[in-house]
Amino acid sequence: MKTAYFAFFLGLMICFSETAHSVDLVINLDVTQETLSRHTLRSIFSMRKTQWSDGKPIHVFVMGDKSNLHRRFTKQLLGLFPHQLRRAWNRQIYSGMGQAPIRVGSEREMRIKVANTPGAIGYLSEGYTNEHVRTIRIEK
Repeated sequence: MKTAYFAFFLGLMICFSETAHSVDLVINLDVTQETLSRHTLRSIFSMRKTQWSDGKPIHVFVMGDKSNLHRRFTKQLLGLFPHQLRRAWNRQIYSGMGQAPIRVGSEREMRIKVANTPGAIGYLSEGYTNEHVRTIRIEK
């Protein structure tokens, strides 16, 4: 009986640890958008939407599939699993219709790349933003 309770509480702790940390969607300061719909966000990160509404190119930055931040981002903000997003990129690449996003190795690198690349979009852990990037809201 103790083992069952332990397994139950361990499972709860794992679930809460995955969702306890929020993810901020961040953009370069030159992007004029104030909000994005979830549909548009999915289109951007699946590499189907390649330009902002003002015609500027979108530069998408992501972390690797095994990154906890990337997993939280895909689940919380896109409502997808990382492998589903990877499949969308692969379809774009192999069909010759698009390319993969730019991969970064750390949150620090993500923040620097988004800050220094006009039209850039990426994600950071909540509270890891600074004055060189701007968060963007997702419409409900």
